[in-house]
Amino acid sequence: MATAAAASASEPETDPKAGPEAEGEEDEAKADRTRRKVLTRAVATAAYKAMGPAWDEQREEGVSESDGDEEFAMASSAESSPGEDEWEYDEEEEKNQLEIERLEEQLSINIYDYNCHVDLIRLLRLEGELTKVRAARQKMSEIFPLTEELWLEWLHDEISMALDSLDREHVYDLFEKAVKDYICPNIWLEYGQYSVGGIGQKGGLEKVRSVFERALSSVGLHMTKGLAIWEAYREFENAIVEAARLEKVHSLFRRQLAIPLYDMEATFAEYEEWSEDPIPESVIQSYHKALQQLEKYKPYEEALLEAEAPRLAEYQAYIDFEMKIGDPARIQLIFERALVENCLVPDLWIRYSQYLDRQLKVKDLVLSVHHRAVRNCPWTVGLWSRYLLAMERHGVDHHVISVTFEKALSAGFIQATDYVEIWQAYLDYLRRRVDFKQDSSKELEELRSAFTRALEFLKQEVEERFNESGDPSCMIMQNWARIEARLCNNMQKARELWDSIMTKGNAKYANMWLEYYNLERAHGDTQHCRKALHRAVQCTSDYPEHVCEVLLTMERTEGTLEDWDIAVQKTETRLARVNEQRIKAAEKEATLAQQEEEKAEHRKRARAEKKALKKKAARGADKRKADEDAEKEWGGDEEEQPSKRRKLENSVPAAAEAAPDLEEEMGLFGKSASADVTPHSKQKERAAAALKRDMPKVPHDSSKDSVTVFVSNLPYSMEEPDVKLRPLFEACGEVAEVRPIFSNRGDFRGYCYVEFKEEKSALQALELDRKNVGGRPMFVSPCVDKSKNPEFKVFRYSTALEKHKLFISGLPFSCTKEELEEICKAHGTVKDIRLVTNRAGKPKGLAYVEYENESQASQAVMKMDGMTIKENVIKVAISNPPQRKVPEKPEARKGPGGSNVPRQIYGARGKGRTQLSLLPRALHRPSTTGAQAENGPALKPAVTTSEATEAPKMSNADFAKLLLRK
Repeated sequence: MATAAAASASEPETDPKAGPEAEGEEDEAKADRTRRKVLTRAVATAAYKAMGPAWDEQREEGVSESDGDEEFAMASSAESSPGEDEWEYDEEEEKNQLEIERLEEQLSINIYDYNCHVDLIRLLRLEGELTKVRAARQKMSEIFPLTEELWLEWLHDEISMALDSLDREHVYDLFEKAVKDYICPNIWLEYGQYSVGGIGQKGGLEKVRSVFERALSSVGLHMTKGLAIWEAYREFENAIVEAARLEKVHSLFRRQLAIPLYDMEATFAEYEEWSEDPIPESVIQSYHKALQQLEKYKPYEEALLEAEAPRLAEYQAYIDFEMKIGDPARIQLIFERALVENCLVPDLWIRYSQYLDRQLKVKDLVLSVHHRAVRNCPWTVGLWSRYLLAMERHGVDHHVISVTFEKALSAGFIQATDYVEIWQAYLDYLRRRVDFKQDSSKELEELRSAFTRALEFLKQEVEERFNESGDPSCMIMQNWARIEARLCNNMQKARELWDSIMTKGNAKYANMWLEYYNLERAHGDTQHCRKALHRAVQCTSDYPEHVCEVLLTMERTEGTLEDWDIAVQKTETRLARVNEQRIKAAEKEATLAQQEEEKAEHRKRARAEKKALKKKAARGADKRKADEDAEKEWGGDEEEQPSKRRKLENSVPAAAEAAPDLEEEMGLFGKSASADVTPHSKQKERAAAALKRDMPKVPHDSSKDSVTVFVSNLPYSMEEPDVKLRPLFEACGEVAEVRPIFSNRGDFRGYCYVEFKEEKSALQALELDRKNVGGRPMFVSPCVDKSKNPEFKVFRYSTALEKHKLFISGLPFSCTKEELEEICKAHGTVKDIRLVTNRAGKPKGLAYVEYENESQASQAVMKMDGMTIKENVIKVAISNPPQRKVPEKPEARKGPGGSNVPRQIYGARGKGRTQLSLLPRALHRPSTTGAQAENGPALKPAVTTSEATEAPKMSNADFAKLLLRK
């Protein structure tokens, strides 16, 4: 700043208005804006530096002329030299203005967009729009509680512009609003320090002490941050020159030492040094007692220091500890501390407000907490219902309660049933206001009009948004009918309401008719009871027998013979028709089940045929390959092959004689021993495969399941999986062994076991689940013996309703995680995105998007549902996966005669291949028994299976000759 001032002083002095007038009105406006920003920042800087005990003197002196000249010179130089920087600045300013207009338009559509408010305030502050930024902050603070950072930024800006007593009062009002949103020791400290600056005004000293005393009541018990408030208060009292200050400082020391706070020892030592008299014994005892309490609280405070925000679990444990001790002030403080970091957790607000409702019952405190709760979590209907009850409980004016209810209706709940719940709570409140001893009253008319409005609201507003009213059983109408019948003695209105209930799809339910019948029995007459039951017999489809029984019971006790005959005839006719319908439905269901079985059987046969064709094709290819290999390996002199084949055909002993010579030329299994025939790389592959086949099978030790994880869905083509996977899992802890599983042919089967030295390493390894390995998601799960725990399943993600998470379907397969995040972050803070893939890692067009809170998720649903992405129309909904069907236990199959036939047990691996004969086809001896049995008696007794499959032992040379024979 000094450099700029010196530079401007060396230039010739010019009239600041002469340049803009010459350049035109547009340039004048731009220069005006530039000057306003520069001067605003200069005033802010000078005022902020002037904060402190000498605030009033500097305020009276105002901003120094040198600073003003300096900034004015900067503005003038900016006007006189419009270079590239100025044009860039103009473009940026125009861009900011367009963004401001966009944000203002978006807020006019949805005023509850939190991030939009924050962005608008930031841009307005950057542009120096002081009036607009003040209005934007005011508007946001009316809807949302502001964070500590937002409040401190606002307060610092207002403090820098406060030049007179009216401005100071305005800042005081802002501080009062700030300390009501959350418990923030830093805001209280700023409040106390700012109030010290006004000590010279009338009542300034009392104001400062009042602020500090309130600060101690609010955060003085804060074990880690309360110390700063105590020290600031003591320093203020020490600075005051008056006789009573010594006793005041003594009192502050004694009060502080009686509270368990961090660094108590230093405070006690400071008190000893400051005090001229010995410290009283009572103070020392209180100090030692506080030290003992501090040791009890330290584990919980240290857990908070070690954990990362928002530390909800640690705060919950701390709250439980404080609830057992039962100190109301400390319980209130720990709740407030937890809510600073977990202000969007509705359950925490519910627990806090419930404690205040049942234990403290202090009106101002209770209503303040309820009000803050609905400001933080306006989408939670339970908080609004509790707020209405608390206001009624503490006798709040009816108009205030009605206004609060209207705010609840505009809060933007995410379920249709939430609107039903809030209407029910409000209607219950209105019903309790009515004196039903009077035939007519203003409260009764208000109640009836509220019921009418509730039904219209659910029909128009809620159904239009959610495609359902949220009240399928018409509970609001039922309650209205009961009130009219029981409290107003107006059965005619009650009957009209029940007729309306039945026309909304409830006539088929027996319980609805019986509810109406009971109401008529209690407050109506027999004629209408009979009429209701006759209609119920004709309409009920779920439990018609029960309705018929109720009708017959009533006629048996109250009806005439004619009534009895009519009832019997109607019930018999109805039950006969119901039984006929049930038989038809059962037959239709059986037909559909049979068709499904036939389709399943057809699919099974098709798969079997396809599999058989594949196997046959594979055998043919293997046979051709074996023939080609044989021709290459044993081709030799082609002229010798026919003679060898003839010899083999004519005489097996001849082949036995030639075996020693062949064995010299052939390797094991008839393969050529020459290195020239087979490539070296192929030999290495075969050797590796043989080595894998020859590896001893290591049985899994179930006693090590706690330190072992099961890894699956790995690429089958992975070479040396134990070597490649070990570094990946060593990041979780020391790996004892990696056991990949190979087939009998030596091929990797895509899964393995990873054994660790410690159990915590195995638990940490579970976090690698779904990690991409070789282009496929690797599955990592606990090692559990499913034969002992057949129902054990591992599913990483929640299957319950998650109101802060979205489920998106219909995405294009080419959509990436980054592209989807760019779309979703426009509606809130995105914590995580998961694209759903199949086992091969290919996308399925589905995704889960997790937002920071429920409000952002609900806004994203309304904005994104039906959006088009790359010509695909997506569907967006709150994540609520359907319940998984529990597989039925396999039952014994029925034989043709209907008897139960137990399933064949094949073992854990299913039906094995060992039922096939392992004898080569060329060695099978033709069985003549069957042919002889058809034409006549067998000449020789039938041999056993073992005898039939016996074959003479053959050498490698014999096998080679057999292959050459083909």
